[in-house]
Amino acid sequence: MAQSRNEPRSGEKRSASRRTVLATLGTLPVLTVAPSVARASDAGAVTAAATAVIDPSATRQTIRGFGGMSHAAWIGELTAAQRDTAFGTGDGRLGFSLLRIPVPEDRAAWNRDLATAKRAVELGAAVIASPWNPPASMVETFVHGSQTNARRLRYDMYGAYAQHLDDFNTYLRDNGVNLYGISVQNEPDYAQDWTWWTPTEMVRFLRENAGSIGTRVIAPESFQYLKNMSDPILNDSAALANVDVIGAHLYGTSFANFPYPLFKQKGAGKELWMTEVYYPNSTDSADLWPQALDVGEHIHRAMVDAEFQAYIWWYIRRGYGPLREDGKISKRGATMAHFARFVRPGYTRVEATAKPATDVYVSAYRGGGSTVVVAVNKGAAAVSQQFTLANSAGPTVSSWLTDASRNVASQGTTAVSNGSFTVTLPARSMMTFVIR
Repeated sequence: MAQSRNEPRSGEKRSASRRTVLATLGTLPVLTVAPSVARASDAGAVTAAATAVIDPSATRQTIRGFGGMSHAAWIGELTAAQRDTAFGTGDGRLGFSLLRIPVPEDRAAWNRDLATAKRAVELGAAVIASPWNPPASMVETFVHGSQTNARRLRYDMYGAYAQHLDDFNTYLRDNGVNLYGISVQNEPDYAQDWTWWTPTEMVRFLRENAGSIGTRVIAPESFQYLKNMSDPILNDSAALANVDVIGAHLYGTSFANFPYPLFKQKGAGKELWMTEVYYPNSTDSADLWPQALDVGEHIHRAMVDAEFQAYIWWYIRRGYGPLREDGKISKRGATMAHFARFVRPGYTRVEATAKPATDVYVSAYRGGGSTVVVAVNKGAAAVSQQFTLANSAGPTVSSWLTDASRNVASQGTTAVSNGSFTVTLPARSMMTFVIR
């Protein structure tokens, strides 16, 4: 992603013998409760929905986290307070557990996002990095369609480029940040403003050079989750052996293209991450309601339909982002927090009735001794929703609500009776339930 597409112009397991593998992300505790429950009177007429069945024994993907991008060179560094708001897990925090940073082509700039990365790690987050360009000395120009000055990595520089990425990983490690993984290239198929890679070039680099990089390797980060970029990796055993995370962006990707059957067929032992997006646009204020609920549905689809293990927003602080320019949590940010604060790294998504009513979306997760249920009601009417836990029955449910006037507001606790509980999902709202 670049500023030019990002916003209007007027706005500004690897074997230890082959590489060192970072420790698996640990789980963090879910937040505990606080005091008031969403009432039917909050939203007028109430409609009934089919029972949403949650089956904690039917496990799906392991969740690595939710997060966003810091890019100090383009929009300035996050302040100390903004870092704490983004990566803290208490009330009034986003609960992000993933940070993405750029890999500057100039080594003199490698410290730009270091302070944010270090603080994110201190607060329990994992960090990944993506390059936009190799060092200039490794690049040549060529003709790409109508673009006469397109950039690509010189073929005789593949080994040097792998060393460049490994050096950045070493620099961060020496400065207190152990990268979870590093990408080969940000959006190699949308590169008018940076460096192009063909699928063949990506496969060649992965086969011949990526094994020397001392952290997990992420590829291909297609701008639109175009499978022609990732299918060749999955279909080449040597390339696949040297990649750890299939990364994708979701700009303009239809929900119909979220599932990835080939990854399910050939991606055993690999991870599937969504490493960059803003949604639905970068022109609207992130505080528009109920439009911000679109983000809640988008994350739901990314977790349930696509079965991604990570969801990473573009700029953390922006007028259309999870933090506003003043550092306060936006409505889009609040919808992200319903996942990020409560579904922690290492949790597992479990089977749930995904759409018990029109405009109602439900996903569920298990970890830390709790079951977490996230429900999005995009409808104009409140919904009386029964949840039933198959083969499990925690004694109490704690809940949090975001609607037009509240942001991740605690709604207190309610009891589970015979494995079930019923709540009112207010019109145009989002709720998270933690069942213990």
